[in-house]
Amino acid sequence: MSMKHPIIAVTGSSGAGTSTVKDTFAAIFHREHVNAAIVEGDSFHRYTRNEMKRLIEDAERGGQRGISHFGPEANLFDELESLFRAYGESATGQFRNYIHNEEQSAQLGLPVGTFTEWEDLPVGTDCLFYEGLHGAVVTDKVDASRHVDLLIGVAPTINLEWIQKLHRDTKIRGYSMEAVQDTILRRMYDYVHYIVPQFSRTHINFQRIPIVDTSNPFIAREVPTLDESMVVIRFKDPRGVDFPYLLRMIHESQMSRANSIVIPGGKMDLAMQLILTPLIWKLMERRRQWV
Repeated sequence: MSMKHPIIAVTGSSGAGTSTVKDTFAAIFHREHVNAAIVEGDSFHRYTRNEMKRLIEDAERGGQRGISHFGPEANLFDELESLFRAYGESATGQFRNYIHNEEQSAQLGLPVGTFTEWEDLPVGTDCLFYEGLHGAVVTDKVDASRHVDLLIGVAPTINLEWIQKLHRDTKIRGYSMEAVQDTILRRMYDYVHYIVPQFSRTHINFQRIPIVDTSNPFIAREVPTLDESMVVIRFKDPRGVDFPYLLRMIHESQMSRANSIVIPGGKMDLAMQLILTPLIWKLMERRRQWV
């Protein structure tokens, strides 16, 4: 970890609400005048959308399990760790962008599911902000987590995660239910080995838990809303966390363990603002001492 050039990473599986977290961080950065270099995890995928599709089809035709975006074969973990290392040491590093949708495609003149060219990070940023699947990934060759100063995990319970994925992929992306179920099964090995372990390395986890019946995610007609959820916030090190203040400020919150607070889902943004703003102040203060 390098306090000189702080790195903040939000790690979580897709559909977990990481983009909500990204919006909260953007609001904090704007309010606190923090100039963050923002990097998306999807830009460290190894293959374009079409290449990935072809590789999976080829593997499955040969009776093999296709690769998944959760695992090392489909990602550039070396490059991700190199970026974290370079930024921590000298606020430099290389990044690119992944084209998610038609709007970005029109803007950048590149097909959906492809990447922009690699380029240098802007000069003079205050911190690096990563949001994606692998901010705390560790393999036998790579340890991205050791370079990160503030690691935030965002994870729904697994049935909620599946409901979110099913709704997004069938309603927005036009996939069949069977195709989405196949993807969930194909990803399971990598999910267990590369996604889940990250949440033991994070400093703070936000886990959304539905309080409506999600026992069969494959027939759920709608995604449970934030108001139909609670959020469990777990601190790796509860020392220095002002729990009485949080319980006072967040209506209907309670402590469930010595390091965990449970809040209504609709209060997640407020809780993040209250918890994360002082931590960002601290990182910026340490950075100023170095400069």
